[in-house]
Amino acid sequence: MDARARPNHPSSHAASYYAASSQAQPDEPALSGEVNVDVCVVGGGFTGLNTAIELAERGLSVALLEAHTIGWGASGRNGGQLIRGVGHHVERFRDVIGDSGVRELKRMGLEAVEIVRQRVEKYRIDCDLTWGYCDLANKPREFDGFAEDAEELRGLGYRHELQLIAPDDLRSVIGSGNYAGGMLDMGSGHLHPLNLALGEAAVAKSLGVQLFEHSPVIRLEYGAQVKVHTAQGLVRADTLVLGCNAYLNDLDPTLSGKVLPAGSYIIATEPLGDDLAQQLLPRNTAMCDQRVAVDYFRLSADKRLLFGGACHYSGRDPQDIGAYMQPKMLKVFPQLKDVKIDFQWGGMIGIGANRLPQIGRLDEHPNVFYAQAYAGHGLNATHLAGKLLGEAISGQHSSGFDVFAKVPHMAFPGGKHLRSPLLALGMLWHRLKSWSGSDGAAL
Repeated sequence: MDARARPNHPSSHAASYYAASSQAQPDEPALSGEVNVDVCVVGGGFTGLNTAIELAERGLSVALLEAHTIGWGASGRNGGQLIRGVGHHVERFRDVIGDSGVRELKRMGLEAVEIVRQRVEKYRIDCDLTWGYCDLANKPREFDGFAEDAEELRGLGYRHELQLIAPDDLRSVIGSGNYAGGMLDMGSGHLHPLNLALGEAAVAKSLGVQLFEHSPVIRLEYGAQVKVHTAQGLVRADTLVLGCNAYLNDLDPTLSGKVLPAGSYIIATEPLGDDLAQQLLPRNTAMCDQRVAVDYFRLSADKRLLFGGACHYSGRDPQDIGAYMQPKMLKVFPQLKDVKIDFQWGGMIGIGANRLPQIGRLDEHPNVFYAQAYAGHGLNATHLAGKLLGEAISGQHSSGFDVFAKVPHMAFPGGKHLRSPLLALGMLWHRLKSWSGSDGAAL
């Protein structure tokens, strides 16, 4: 089966491997009439679902509105890599949040994965969760940096196995000669993201959350009681959560100006069989390299190679995702030259100018909360965001929420038409710095 998925399919899921192998998805109703709740959540991805779960567990009434179907956006299309950490180079924010705040961000980057682990275990969500991840060094200096990373992680109390893999030993984790070493982390891993989202939707519903699909929000009225309008219905709520990320569009122009939708793309091979799969990834770990335009890959439960990356800031998607991505895959694994590509798809991730997730509330409307701009760390960071929003909205003191809320986030200058070219120039600059041997930190 060759499913040529486009990133912005109008209503049903993109024709991805995940959609083809997902569990049955209940058809939730569209909003009709009026609903009154404590909290209205807009967005049926990981941010919205986990915020809803956290709030319902605390006894609040919640209605969740999704414009398409649960998990339709990045939550149901991503690489399925569950990797420690939130943000990029968080030491940059020391002047704003202090040493304690930087340490808190690093600690929360570890907690975020544990939230997923505990949610899957507590509610027995079937999503092919598999532990094991390996950072891959493209250059020797990156491999040298892994030792420092491991030391810092242990200093933060990281309890999982970390193992430096020298270049000569890399064949124990990957059947490719392209890399200069690695670091194996048994506290990160990979999973089937759409099945996780569907499982979490079932959890939310069992806790009393009202789920509405095919209910795009057309207008918001802020005030002491927020009014959320759809074409056929209205939600009145004391509190609003906007969890739309790259698909916020202009629902709130202030927030949408701070997040850039960027395209990311994945291909999935035909099933490889046990021998070839073992040759490629002997320990069945997720993999990610260190380049700005990152490559990431892993095996699925049925032994396909899922290979992704190629983040696009132009707003224009490749005409043929498979033709665009397959050469990248073959550069890493030339032994797959005769293997068929069964699925190809893409979607939008949200990126902010400083590459730190944006979690907070609107200054002028303190009963409006948001979380967005995960910059490729969404699988774990969304679950952390749900926890922090749940704490803040329910009145529970949340030091983590306070740390995120202190960090300012600039709007991309020039409006939505200039966001993409400006960020593309910024990413090119960082690539040039990396090639020249200087610090290649991401935006």
